[in-house]
Amino acid sequence: MATKDGSSIKPLWTEEFSVYASEDAYVLRRQFTKFLVLTSFGMLSGNAWIWARSLVSEERDVWPEAVIARRSALAPGTVKMFAYPEPDDPCILVRRVDGSFAAFSQKCTHLSCAVYYAAERDRLECPCHEGYFSAATGRVLQGPPPRPLPRVRIAERGDVIVALGMVSEEP
Repeated sequence: MATKDGSSIKPLWTEEFSVYASEDAYVLRRQFTKFLVLTSFGMLSGNAWIWARSLVSEERDVWPEAVIARRSALAPGTVKMFAYPEPDDPCILVRRVDGSFAAFSQKCTHLSCAVYYAAERDRLECPCHEGYFSAATGRVLQGPPPRPLPRVRIAERGDVIVALGMVSEEP
């Protein structure tokens, strides 16, 4: 493009898109700053949404009762997977080696990976980042999880084990 006096003006698009392949490998400070600002704004928006949802969510007072398993169907050192209180909330019922029962949410409190029961060590293990929880209480034994596993309150009614509610024990 030429002006009235004969000098040339570079089109604006050439600043954003290089026509020379050798310049393609370089990122301009302006482009990098724009990327950082937009990414930071996206993260801020996401965290604000999570915070706002936590403000309007309410704690449950009434929990549904649900039959989990029969006591006679679980041998010591075995587990039963179940969903409680909603169908998309995975939980794990553990019959420890000593015969006692404990039930927890199956989502690790670090990054929500599924935990599994290691009977030989009598603990719940998260394979993602080597987080370990007590099979008796759900408290953190080792690793990055910041909180204990949410515990499912259970009751034994004869041969039947029933879920009564969730208990989130914060440290």
